[in-house]
Amino acid sequence: MTRVTVHAPVKINLYLHITGRREDGYHEVDTLIAFTGFGDEISAEPSDILQISASGPFASELPEGDDNLVNRAVNALRQEAGEITSAHITLSKRIPLAAGVGGGSADAAAAMWAVSRLWRLDTENKVDLLKVGKPLGADVPACLYRRPAYASGIGQDLVSAPTLPEAGILLVNPGVKLSTPSVFKARSGGFSPNTADPGAEISTVPRLARFLEDRANDLTDAAIKLCPAVEDVLYALEHVSGCRLARMSGSGATCFGLFDNPAAAEKAAAELEAPDHWWRQATSLAMPSLV
Repeated sequence: MTRVTVHAPVKINLYLHITGRREDGYHEVDTLIAFTGFGDEISAEPSDILQISASGPFASELPEGDDNLVNRAVNALRQEAGEITSAHITLSKRIPLAAGVGGGSADAAAAMWAVSRLWRLDTENKVDLLKVGKPLGADVPACLYRRPAYASGIGQDLVSAPTLPEAGILLVNPGVKLSTPSVFKARSGGFSPNTADPGAEISTVPRLARFLEDRANDLTDAAIKLCPAVEDVLYALEHVSGCRLARMSGSGATCFGLFDNPAAAEKAAAELEAPDHWWRQATSLAMPSLV
């Protein structure tokens, strides 16, 4: 195998409840994670040393060295697997950074999948990618799992979610980076109950919308406090035609609108009244594949 390419999809939190706080300071969550058809793309080719080349609209914003999660992920995988040749990683960076949609985690997970397939670690050496990915960040295991899931604990305890519809999704970011720790620090108030329901019937858009209306993103107020533009994004999405529900993803600042189908999301993207610097992307809920 001379080259392996893996899609790194946007991860969104359809709802996000903060259910408690551990003694070590980490918060515990209850969230429904889903993936979209839009994302970055990672390719891996044989190389004697680890190299990472990036292109795309957000490539210039990527950190270097150990601050780059792809770098850390591939090095962790090599250490777990023992002596293997490294890889030249090519990243097409389309997902905004520090945006609440797991872009760095998605890239790290896709790079691990690409390198493990390139060197057949998933079949020959039986490397446990989830074991390697857990120390890298709360979202990495979900991005390795690559299927809709309820996440609890600090976000790494995963239970398969019911089938989701191929709903239209409009992603909108006001062009502002938000630090996840700063949003958690700005949060006030109590904790929410765990409302995960693995048996829920949410395979149609109307059912999914009703299911989500009874849930929320507990970090929204804190994000708005740090970035008032989040409230503007939510208002714009709520008032565009066909939007069944508007919500912030993760710790922000990216928000999403839920639509009946991808065509409705495309139409809304064209109609959305927003400043030129807002980033927007119409896509759909999707089950990512490794090819």
